Amino acid sequence: MSLVVQGPGAAPAHAAELARLAGAREIEQVAGTAYRLRDAADNAAVRERARELRLDCGFVPDARRFADLKLLAMDMDSTLITIECIDELGDLAGKRAEISAVTARAMRGEIDFSESLRRRVGLLAGLGVDALERVYRERLRLSPGAEALVAACRKHGVKLLLVSGGFAFFTDRLKARLGLDYTISNELGIADAKLTGGIVGRVVDAEAKAARFREVAHALGASREQTVAIGDGANDLKMLAEAGLSVAYRAKPVVKAKTDCALDFAGLDGVVNLFE
Repeated sequence: MSLVVQGPGAAPAHAAELARLAGAREIEQVAGTAYRLRDAADNAAVRERARELRLDCGFVPDARRFADLKLLAMDMDSTLITIECIDELGDLAGKRAEISAVTARAMRGEIDFSESLRRRVGLLAGLGVDALERVYRERLRLSPGAEALVAACRKHGVKLLLVSGGFAFFTDRLKARLGLDYTISNELGIADAKLTGGIVGRVVDAEAKAARFREVAHALGASREQTVAIGDGANDLKMLAEAGLSVAYRAKPVVKAKTDCALDFAGLDGVVNLFE
């Protein structure tokens, strides 16, 4: 196993210090602010010191190559992008605090996701559809490293799946903008140029995300080891459990506790650094 240490402030001195704590035999700089410490031993001192230095550390198997992957899946809200779209729509509807509180509970796994989504979407009833375009144009931003990660996937022929308990209005635009291969998301009910407060069809919940992941992986002939999944909330856990490498990105504690690696400081392109 190797320990990959990375973050915006990572420096050779930090890598050397953590290598000593982990008993690593070799330090390899794999990117500008990322280092691979070979034959490192996991211990509490390493993780504690990495947190103090505001660095991510992940123990990963040797000899896994990014170019060998076939599928990389990621959540949309607060993962590929920096916002929760439904919270921003709630802001335009004058109900941000109420909706955000429910979003936070759902992402922590405290309440059923499908129930929470229907409750939140119901609060948007009567909001003009122009609000969707405003959120996309004025508020939606890609997470740090997102474009670099997508470019790495394109370079190596890794297919990209965007899964979201959010809305097709946004996933469709991101698919076209970034050249993503597959998506799954919810369709908002619309009548007379206003949101009805309902969802069309089945809610995309944790099981639907996992099922779509399995479906695409099977279609690509991808083994478990040839897949990666990235997410931040409790409704991503079933999908994350399907992947050969699961990554928690700016995630809730319940997610970080059940994934292989967590990125709290590095950008999404830090996923590439976890591989040879």
